[in-house]
Amino acid sequence: MADQLYLSLWYPNFRLAALPAALEKVMELFGTVAGSSRVRAAAAYPISWNETPAYQRIYDEEHEPDSEASQPRNAVSAATEMLHDDFAYEFELIWELWTPESGGGLDTIWKKEPCIVRIIGYGPQFDEGAYEQNGHIRIDLGSDTPFLQEEVSLDKEAADHVKQNVQMLVDFTNAVQQHAGISTRLLWSESGESLAQKLIARLQSVN
Repeated sequence: MADQLYLSLWYPNFRLAALPAALEKVMELFGTVAGSSRVRAAAAYPISWNETPAYQRIYDEEHEPDSEASQPRNAVSAATEMLHDDFAYEFELIWELWTPESGGGLDTIWKKEPCIVRIIGYGPQFDEGAYEQNGHIRIDLGSDTPFLQEEVSLDKEAADHVKQNVQMLVDFTNAVQQHAGISTRLLWSESGESLAQKLIARLQSVN
């Protein structure tokens, strides 16, 4: 069964005023791995996720033809213009991961498909201090399916594509560890299962 993956980041002596720059840096690091750090959508939620967004903006050719506006610096600046300690700021980005077009076998065709990643910055009072559990910044990486492909028969080609997806995840995590100025990071899943252990078991089946 597919599981949701998250990467939580905590910063030393963090202050709300530092959140925009921290978000921008994480997006730039994401871009070094994904090939683009362009923001596809942004939103600001007051108080909790149950509330209607106080700010929303979609960056595409229909809503926002100016690609400069979707660069991290500009998108973050616009969303955090009114910086509140009880807000969460969410930014949607895309990276491309290998995905099978069919369920497996010799005729399986693999293609790179866009997958949504959400980068969220938490104000200290948002959702009763949710940052303590989620991080000052949390990256929602989506389903673990591209990194495991548990429903696909893993021949050598399939395993190579899965490994390439995993390498992107590892490269991004390492980049954040080395260059984002964080004190702690945690890669975790909604179920609490270890992705690393699941990966080892999955890839061992090929050898």
